[in-house]
Amino acid sequence: MGYRYIGSKARIADEIIEYVKETATIESGGFFVDAFSGTGVVAEKAAQIGWPVHVNDMMTNAVIMSEARLLSSADVPFDCFGGYEEVIKALNGLSGEEGFIWREYSPASKKFQLNERRYFTEENAKKIDAISAKIHHWKNEKTISHKEFVLLMSDLIQAVNNVANIAGTYGCFLSRWTTQAKENLVLSTSPLKKVQTIYRTSNCDVFAVETQPEDVVYFDPPYTKRQYASYYHILETIVCGDQPEVTGVSGLRPWKDKASVFCYKTKALNALSELILKQKANRVILSYSNEGHIRLEELVDRLSPYGEVFLVELKTIGRYRPNRTAVENSAEVNEFLVDFRRK
Repeated sequence: MGYRYIGSKARIADEIIEYVKETATIESGGFFVDAFSGTGVVAEKAAQIGWPVHVNDMMTNAVIMSEARLLSSADVPFDCFGGYEEVIKALNGLSGEEGFIWREYSPASKKFQLNERRYFTEENAKKIDAISAKIHHWKNEKTISHKEFVLLMSDLIQAVNNVANIAGTYGCFLSRWTTQAKENLVLSTSPLKKVQTIYRTSNCDVFAVETQPEDVVYFDPPYTKRQYASYYHILETIVCGDQPEVTGVSGLRPWKDKASVFCYKTKALNALSELILKQKANRVILSYSNEGHIRLEELVDRLSPYGEVFLVELKTIGRYRPNRTAVENSAEVNEFLVDFRRK
């Protein structure tokens, strides 16, 4: 399971967890709390070395993707269908429906409003509508469990990403169809864990996440002005199964209620220092980069009166590149961990 996601730690997740493993003990009885989980790559690595994990994100689609990474085959038997592969086969066999995604995010949109949106071909959009509707119907009828719903929705997100006519996010669509976008949408099975993971999930503002002294809390907040709620709005609509009032060329769903304070340069330092210091957990580890709003020296100064603060430099990675111009103007990003240990 993997695709381009702003700020993804896929390339340095092993290094992050290696550092945690060397400096924290699982035997403490706490959880590894990934409070801005995104696609869940760091939480998955923590679970692999034995940590019970708690994944949280304000975006519902992110929680879905994160939880799906933690599922074992025992969690999702799909007894009503004769197994996981049979469910995927049934969903792939559905006929398309002219639903919300078709109406708003395919060329059919020009029939209903001024803008023609080219996120998906009409056939793929109809397929998305049919599959999403069926999964939500099964969930509402209790034909599938919550964990089975999570897995199927994650599989749908992956399939949608494979055929989306975008440069990397859903903030805008491309004017010309890519080769990938013209392919047919097809769901595939995801790899499942052989052993069940101890985990819990939440879908809330990070300031509402409760932690305990024995937990290790990992924060990977937004670094820049890019708001995830607007960049991944279509995925949010698919997993929520709603039909929001959408606006503009991009067809944005209402998202301001999920705007992150960490994306505002004038507010980020105060917000982040407040978030770290309010934790009950004695250990907080923050991912940040040299292209972020906050100067790390200022954050270290804010935290130092309350505990020990270690600044750890990780490997250098290429920055997020949404298009060819960005590739040509690309720069390297230095990733850091700020390790706060309360007195």
